[in-house]
Order: sequence, then structure tokens, then C-alpha cells
Amino acid sequence: METRTASKSDRDGALDKDITRLRQQVNVLKNFLLSEPSAEVLLAFDSAMEDILEDVFGSSSPLLATYEYAQVGEAAGLMNLPDTGTEETASNSQRETIRQRQRVLESGITELETRRAALSQEPRKGHAKGPRVSEYMTKSLRAVSMDTTLREVGQNMQKWKIGSVLVQSGDEYVGYITETELAREVVGAGMDPVTTTVKTCMREPIISLETSDALVEAVLLMKEKATRHLAVAESGKLVGVISVSDILRYYSGVK
Repeated sequence: METRTASKSDRDGALDKDITRLRQQVNVLKNFLLSEPSAEVLLAFDSAMEDILEDVFGSSSPLLATYEYAQVGEAAGLMNLPDTGTEETASNSQRETIRQRQRVLESGITELETRRAALSQEPRKGHAKGPRVSEYMTKSLRAVSMDTTLREVGQNMQKWKIGSVLVQSGDEYVGYITETELAREVVGAGMDPVTTTVKTCMREPIISLETSDALVEAVLLMKEKATRHLAVAESGKLVGVISVSDILRYYSGVK
């Protein structure tokens, strides 16, 4: 049996076709920013868009997970936007999530254009494959000891204006706790925040990725591990943290 390998022109043509498809969808989103589509129209667009992303990038692509974060409801909740409010507030919320969708698709276009440049062996000067974790992570490391009480942890989170802290034993980071776990243990489980220490309910081990990893990889890892906070390492040493809020800064176009 003869095996045929796709020629360079065939692969270029396929990439050009996929780039065109994504650009057409970006144009639809731009029109949505002006026309304020109904929830039903957006739902149909999202369903079709997920099919396109799966067809172009594969079912395991982190872009699919990233697109889910950009959709109505999940993204609005992560941005702490109200569920109900004035018509103007709802309209602004919808436009925000449409912009996030647009940034996801633009990231996909960037990836495809990079592949095309690599095929031609003429990489475009200064052309990146997308934002890195290092560009959007928080570089300061906030930590508490294992014997810190839940009340003190909550006070520190409020003071530092963050949603998670690392847990430290000596010079070693051994776990972390988020505001979600804090609320679950104190409110849901009825623990006494004055006497209960963080070691009883911290999450371990620490989930981390590298500074050089793509931002979309952070989204995929968050989804896989069911967390909205990740530690960031460089050469085996923790150097920062990244949260869903940090990621949405990029997909919202906020610097």
C-alpha cells in the first residue's frame, strides 16, 4: 500500500483555511459587540465555535478549556460581576465576555500563523506563540505557617487582597489554602476559625507549572485539577502564583 504524505502546499492551504475560519468568527464577535445578541444567539455561536476549535486544534486542546472560561456565566462569575442588575450592567457584562471570546480566537489565529511560518522555515521576526505564564503571574509569594489559625489566614487574605496563600513548614512550601477552602471549612464544616489551624484543611501537594509555559496551559491545568490558583516555578524554585483573575486580565485585554 502506498502511503502519501501531505505536501507543504497542502499543509499551507489547510492552515490558511483554518486561519480564515477563525478570522470569520472573530468578525462575527466584533459585530456582536455592536448588535448585543440574545442569549440564544450566543449559545448557538458558542456551540458552533467549540466544534470549530475541536476540529482545528483537537479535542484535548487547552484553547477549548480557555474558551469555556470566556463564555457567559463562568467568566462573569470569575470576574465577580453581579448575576442581576440594570439593563446597562447586563449589557456591559455581555460585551466583556464577548471580548474574552475574541481574545481566545485571536490566540488561536496566532498559533496557526506560527505553524505556517514554521512550515515555510521563515519565522516572522518577533512573532510569539502566545503569552507565557511569566507575563501574567503575580511575582510576590505570600505564605503562612502550618500553625496559623483559619481566622488569621482570612485576615491575611483580606489584608493582602488575594484569594490564596501558600502554607510553609520551615523553609519548605508544603501546601496552599484558598478562600474557597476557607469558607468551606469555617462556614460549611462549622470549624472554629480561632482554634483550627491551616494544616487541618490545606490542599496538598502544591500544583505548579513553569514560567515558560503558555497561558492556555495554565487554564487547562486549572480545569484538570479543579483549582483557580497555581504556583509558578522556575528551575524547580517557586517564584510566583497565577490565578484565574490573572488569566482573565489577558483575555479581557487588561494590562
